[in-house]
Amino acid sequence: MPRALVTGAGGPAGRAIAAQLKARGIPVLGTDIRELPPGSGITVVRVPEASDPEMVSALRRLVAAENVNLVIPTVSDELPQLAAFRAGFGPDVRVIIGEPGAVALANDKLFTAWQLHSAGVPVPRFGVPRDFANAGAAMEALGGPIVVKPRVSRGGRGVLVIDGSEEVDWHRLPEGQIVQEYIPGTEYGPMVFGTPAHNTVAPFVVVVEKTELAQGNVGNAVATRRAEAGEAIDVGNVAMAAVRVLGLTGPVDVDVRRRADGTPVVLEVNARFGANSERAPELLDAVLASFTLPSFNPASFRQSAGAYANVLV
Repeated sequence: MPRALVTGAGGPAGRAIAAQLKARGIPVLGTDIRELPPGSGITVVRVPEASDPEMVSALRRLVAAENVNLVIPTVSDELPQLAAFRAGFGPDVRVIIGEPGAVALANDKLFTAWQLHSAGVPVPRFGVPRDFANAGAAMEALGGPIVVKPRVSRGGRGVLVIDGSEEVDWHRLPEGQIVQEYIPGTEYGPMVFGTPAHNTVAPFVVVVEKTELAQGNVGNAVATRRAEAGEAIDVGNVAMAAVRVLGLTGPVDVDVRRRADGTPVVLEVNARFGANSERAPELLDAVLASFTLPSFNPASFRQSAGAYANVLV
C-alpha cells in the first residue's frame, strides 16, 4: 500500500489529487508554503518555496520521517528541481515526475514552443517582446490580438491579452515573457499519461473541455466537462504528439485551443497532474498500478511484464 505525499496541497491540482487518493483509502500527507484553513481534509506541513535551496531537502526529510513512498508534485515551480534530485529520495520512493531534460523544456513556455514548432506540432505563432518594436508591431506580425505571459508560470498568473484597445508600455514589460498569437476558439485540457517509446504499454489521453475560465477568455478553468468517446479526437492527438515530442512520461496536463478554423494548437504543457485530474481517474490508476511491483526503481519497471510495466521512468 503506498503512503503518499502531495505537494501544493492547497492549490487546485493538489486538492484534486489528494481527494482521489483519500477516496481510494490511501494515506496522504500534504505540503504547501502556507498554512491551510481548518477543514482541508488532510494534514498539511509547511515547506520552503520552490526558489529556496532547502526545498528539496525539507521534502526529503519529511518523506523519511513519515515513511512516504509515493511523492506527487503538483507545483510547477518545483518540477525541475524534483526531476533533477528524485533519486535522492531513495530507491523505494517513487517521485511522479519525468526526466529532467523533458521537464525543463516543458517548464519554459518559449522552449516548449520552439521544440513543438520544430517538430511540426501546431502552436500559436510566437516570439519574445524584443522581437517586436511595440504592441502594434507584434499584433501585425502575429495576425491579430496577442497574449503576453511569463515563460515560467502556471494558470492565468501574469497573462495579458492585448487587442489594441488600450495603450501598452511595451518596453516596461517584465523580463522573461513570451508573446503568442491569441487563439480565440474553445479551450481544452487534455490529460496525457505518457510512456517511453520502448514501452509495450500504449500511452493514453483523456480530453476535457473547459466550459468556463476564471478571467473570461484566459485563466484557470472554473467549469469543465469530459469529452465523450469519439469527440475532440484531434485535440487528444495533438496533446499526445506534444508529450511525445517533449519526451515526457507519467501524468501531463496540456492546454489546447482551436483556431477560428477549428485547428487545435498547443498553448502550453505542464509535466504534472492538473486541477482537472478528477475527470480522468485513469491517470492515478496508472500510477498506483506500479505498486504491484516488488520495488519502485526504474529497473523493476523494465523487468515487469504486467500492466503499466515501465510506464514511469
